[in-house]
Amino acid sequence: MLERIKEDIACVFGRDPAAQSVLEVVTAYPGFHAVQIHRISHACWNAGFKLLARIISHISRWLTGIEIHPGAQIGRRFFIDHGMGVVIGETAVIGDDCTLYHGVTLGGTTWNKGKRHPTLHDGVVIGAGAKVLGPIEIGAGARIGSNSVILKAVPAGATVVGIPGHVIDMQARTDKPQYGWLDGNPELAKEPEAQKKQTERDKIASKMGFDAYGATADMPDPVAYAINHMLDHIHSLDEQIAAMQKAINEAGINCAKTPMCSLEDCQIADGSAKREKAG
Repeated sequence: MLERIKEDIACVFGRDPAAQSVLEVVTAYPGFHAVQIHRISHACWNAGFKLLARIISHISRWLTGIEIHPGAQIGRRFFIDHGMGVVIGETAVIGDDCTLYHGVTLGGTTWNKGKRHPTLHDGVVIGAGAKVLGPIEIGAGARIGSNSVILKAVPAGATVVGIPGHVIDMQARTDKPQYGWLDGNPELAKEPEAQKKQTERDKIASKMGFDAYGATADMPDPVAYAINHMLDHIHSLDEQIAAMQKAINEAGINCAKTPMCSLEDCQIADGSAKREKAG
């Protein structure tokens, strides 16, 4: 039991850079509290003291905002970050080294008894607000994006996003350097080309007045993926316009470059500014 607690504390430091000390984790991390209390309620459930187990889990929910049914099976080094609104059903099975963020539901899709909740294999990460429903299996090392709704089995190592969930990445995780928005993109197979493309995107982002929206291969972001393609499109348009301008100049027509306006300090004017002018 003590060994399990030490592992649970250590895994917090491994997955949450905000953790400052062991005392902080033990006293101020609701996810840690919920897991420890669940171990007690689960032991009571397996011993046949089901009412006592439910009362303990109910107290845990009141204290932490995390609802874990005492019948749920949880592996080692399970981490719930933030935790508020997490729901884990009775027949859910969670492997070792899994991570859940706030608002995650491991729920059922039927009122019939028997296996009706998901099974998470080792190393699964589920983003905030995601719903994984039914007696489906989530393969080892899979990543589920925030606010996704998963109704079908997910292969090992896959990244799934959307409603309903769909696979966007089947690449194995690596420790090699990543390149911002290119993370999780097949272009990473050609690192020099990927670096060149990233440089182009950085230039466009600089023109438009914002920094690169970082996304890692561990947790691809569909918004970053969309912005990534938008910047590629803008870069292509820039190249075409530059080529047209060069051709016009070579034809003897003076086509001076128009400086691009800065988007720094750009904001939408509120109604009060208009009212002040009118007054």
